[in-house]
Amino acid sequence: MHNIVKGEYKPIGSANLYAYFIGENPSTSFNSVSIYPQISESAFIGPFSSVIGDVIIKNNVFLGSNVVLRADEGTPFYIGYDSNIQDGVIFHGLKDAKYSVNGVRYSIYIGNHVSIAHGSLIHGPAIVGNNTFVGFNSIVFNAIVEDNCYIDIGAIVTGGIRIRENRYVPIGAIINTQAKADNLLEVPKEQSDFAEKVIKVNVELSETYDLKFGDTRCSCGLCCNHNTLIHN
Repeated sequence: MHNIVKGEYKPIGSANLYAYFIGENPSTSFNSVSIYPQISESAFIGPFSSVIGDVIIKNNVFLGSNVVLRADEGTPFYIGYDSNIQDGVIFHGLKDAKYSVNGVRYSIYIGNHVSIAHGSLIHGPAIVGNNTFVGFNSIVFNAIVEDNCYIDIGAIVTGGIRIRENRYVPIGAIINTQAKADNLLEVPKEQSDFAEKVIKVNVELSETYDLKFGDTRCSCGLCCNHNTLIHN
């Protein structure tokens, strides 16, 4: 089986090279340029995750298991340093819809110290600002979320709206008009403290995560250790 890790990306420590897929986007009628992801050597990519196309991943980013970052339609994606994209998160984007950050147009832009919690969907065009927390199973689509916000469990943020800095989106809320966005309250201290703890945990994971595969690297993608295998 061929080696799927190319370019400058080197996994941290021991790794099952077949546990994830990193590759160029396919050439299509709407995007004829195939681009390989740019991934910091200090980033961690979890098992069964996919990073496809023009995706920039900065220092100490943690990607959990079964994450899909698919820049094959909307592109490019950017993930800032010390951010974490947790298990089961999906990134995708519409091909002709982008937002501008510092003069550069992105399908999806994730700032620094951002947490995208388990099972969330970020669908471009979307911006998630620095130090923002996106809760479990939430959706951000066609929206700008500024710095220091907290989107709680199962909330939906969409409709071309902008959420101002340090705003709290309650559990299960649907924020799909600018009027709703403008009426949001500031982030409570409890949520702010929780978001800070999540960042600290995942930065440490990105620096120290070491899958103990031993000498065995199974092509099925399962983590295994040579010392625990049963031999016939």
